[in-house]
Amino acid sequence: MTYPERFSNLPPYAFPRLRTLLNGLEPDGAPVDMTIGSPLHPAPHWIADIIAQNMGGFGPYPPNDGTPELRAAISDWIKHRYGVDYPADTQIFPLNGTREGLFNASLAICEEQKNEMRPVILTPNPFYQVYAVAALAVGAEPVYVPATRESGFLPDYRALPKDILNRTAVCYICSPSNPQGAVATRDYWADLIALAEEYDFTIFADECYSEIYREAQPTGALTIAAQVGANPERVMLFNSLSKRSNLAGLRSGFAASGPENIKRMKSLRNYAGAPLALPLQRVAEKIWADEDHVEANRALYREKLDYADELFKGVQGFEAPEAGFFLWLPVNNGEEATKKLWLEKGVKVLPGAYLGRDAQGGNPGEKYIRAALVAPMNELQPGLQALKNCIYG
Repeated sequence: MTYPERFSNLPPYAFPRLRTLLNGLEPDGAPVDMTIGSPLHPAPHWIADIIAQNMGGFGPYPPNDGTPELRAAISDWIKHRYGVDYPADTQIFPLNGTREGLFNASLAICEEQKNEMRPVILTPNPFYQVYAVAALAVGAEPVYVPATRESGFLPDYRALPKDILNRTAVCYICSPSNPQGAVATRDYWADLIALAEEYDFTIFADECYSEIYREAQPTGALTIAAQVGANPERVMLFNSLSKRSNLAGLRSGFAASGPENIKRMKSLRNYAGAPLALPLQRVAEKIWADEDHVEANRALYREKLDYADELFKGVQGFEAPEAGFFLWLPVNNGEEATKKLWLEKGVKVLPGAYLGRDAQGGNPGEKYIRAALVAPMNELQPGLQALKNCIYG
């Protein structure tokens, strides 16, 4: 058989790659897993009652565009969170998890040619791996832009050469960033939007970590787009309940953008897509409308971030994350540090290189490890202490 070439050069996905790296190494001590950003804090207890009350909804096909109540709840949340009005029927699209949207948005929005050339899709480096696969799926050239300490752990898209920007159809940006926890400022968003207007590309703003922060609420792309009077089609926002509400398995996310972008997303799902099951949409309606559990969740992460700040404050090169729930820790070699930590302490982390690509002179994640702060505090504290003692002495 002959297979397509477009995905032939993909590196192994991060977690199978990690299993291969650690294969045959037997840890010393009780294992502590800090690899996957899968939330472990309790979700609101009352969601079980909502599912039970709507069990009959598993029978019929769910509404493709989301229930009117779910779209309204998301629209209300956007108004509360970002201070902008996005009509529920025309500018909101509920997703089966944001990964669905981040992939399908490129299929729906990225043009086949840009200025009569192969289009470019920009992505930060390191990055959420779906960005690159989406670019390859539409035949675009993925361009990996370093997000390093020197650039504030956000990509400097304006520094790219004009020949790249003239071909750019889409750029992905994650704020708060995964894995570094950096937050785009108002000026960063305004400059990126101005760049997108100048070179006529669409910004895909991945803000899935926006509700896990210390004190200052991260500025959102939609807020700044409205303030500068940008075309609503210029920015597409993605967010979800996964991190905000500890419901990654619920798979409730959304995209919000201009009416034409949302129309194209809906049209694509009519042919190839899977909406959320109706009882789960009913749960999501209530979850998006409740902030009490979000603040309680945020308080738990603040405690963990504060503990990490104090523990690692003397480590050279350590940058306390502004938001999110990852530590991006400097090491001499990410793979070697990961093996040492697993073998000697039973603490499992992810080599930073597995989240990046070799581009523009190297892989920006090569000298980092990523540790997720999702475990309960009584497990996390000894795990982080063991990590510090093992790697930093």
